Amino acid sequence: MITLQVEGMSCGHCVRAVTEAIRALDPRAEVAIDLASGTVRAETGAAPAAVTAAVEEEGYKVTGTA
Repeated sequence: MITLQVEGMSCGHCVRAVTEAIRALDPRAEVAIDLASGTVRAETGAAPAAVTAAVEEEGYKVTGTA
């Protein structure tokens, strides 16, 4: 399980973009996003650094991990 704090997500498009970016790394990834808290949780076999990079490539800022 990877948990990221992400800035800049505000709508359904953001959720879709981040989810698709993570699933491009791991098609079986389970992704849960809470827009209110800016939290992205991904159950994935992908490396945390790769997930962070994928989210940032979509234009969002990862400010922390948990």
